[in-house]
Amino acid sequence: MPPYLAGRKQEEEEFRHLLDQTTILDNLVLTGLRGVGKTVLLETFKPLAIQKDWLWVGTDMSEAVSISEANFAIRILTDLSVVTSTFTVQIGSSQTVGFNAETKAVVQSVNYGYLHRLYEDTPGLVLDKLKVVLEFVWTLIKGTKAKGLIFAYDEAQNLADHVQKEQYPLSVMLDLFQSIQKKGIPFMLVLVGLPTLFPKLVEARTYAERMFRVVSLGQLSEPDRRDAIVKPIEDAKCPVKFTPPSVEVISNLSGGYPYFIQFICREAFDLWIQQQSHGGEATSIPADAIRRKLDTDFFAGRWARATDRQREMLYVIAKLENGDSEFSVQEIVDMSGTVLDKGFSSSHTNQMLVALSNAGLVYKNRYGRYSFAVPLMAGFILRQAEEMA
Repeated sequence: MPPYLAGRKQEEEEFRHLLDQTTILDNLVLTGLRGVGKTVLLETFKPLAIQKDWLWVGTDMSEAVSISEANFAIRILTDLSVVTSTFTVQIGSSQTVGFNAETKAVVQSVNYGYLHRLYEDTPGLVLDKLKVVLEFVWTLIKGTKAKGLIFAYDEAQNLADHVQKEQYPLSVMLDLFQSIQKKGIPFMLVLVGLPTLFPKLVEARTYAERMFRVVSLGQLSEPDRRDAIVKPIEDAKCPVKFTPPSVEVISNLSGGYPYFIQFICREAFDLWIQQQSHGGEATSIPADAIRRKLDTDFFAGRWARATDRQREMLYVIAKLENGDSEFSVQEIVDMSGTVLDKGFSSSHTNQMLVALSNAGLVYKNRYGRYSFAVPLMAGFILRQAEEMA
């Protein structure tokens, strides 16, 4: 977690508005590229929700959850048990022996085992079973001061339907919460993921477009970048202060992405502290050294997923003037004929883009337009090409 969260007040207000719902008409999708601070913002949402008397469960939506509807059900039951394990229900009674015999209630904690038995004992499909469980859980919660329950899942783009295997965990999730919310039960979804997330939701169920309010995170503005750099070290006792030129270097080097700002500031801070401890004086930000470390720590692993031919296409994209924003198939085809001995055809480009999307390197953000899934990727690719030349 960063010491100071800059530039996300509007998104916080949007979330507060959703917390004020009595009947859940809007759920939240929080989306953006890696490095824009989605996970950090989600962590700041949790205490806001708790302050307004909402219960909160959730975790990362791993790819294992998406394998089957049963796996998704286990995820939901596991998360619910965190909240329900503090509740008990009467499962019978017992009578003491003797002249003054008393009847005592036998109670059972509503833990994962209890929820799983309820799930298994309910007839029907996975969706039917989960509806019964969630409705039962609400009968426990509504007697408390809790306003409702939030299911928050990071990396939610991992959840998908598998038509060939006849497994539809994504559709089950959407059908489940739409049904529950129609009954007036205040269980809200907060899904966090890459820009591919919302199109996947709509593709699975067209009504998903009406279920969610989409909040897209992007780069920080210049003032917010400065705040993110300066405010964590503005305490008078802090031994490091960034000069205005240093702040500008960090801002430009980061591209305005919160993760990169934090990464660069940490590296510069640690280096300056070391220099001061040895009697030296920090004079400038070692941009080249930090950029090289960022390349190794952040970009290299993603670059390693691509084949040699895919890397050629990524190089072609990086050479485009709009490579770090969005690009089309035709632009790739035209540029490939300029920078490669053997260019790409339109059909080959489409096939390669699908493979690169599956590798998490690009994504389709609208009809006929694509973008890098990782910010500042174009600059990294061009640096790799220079080193290989």
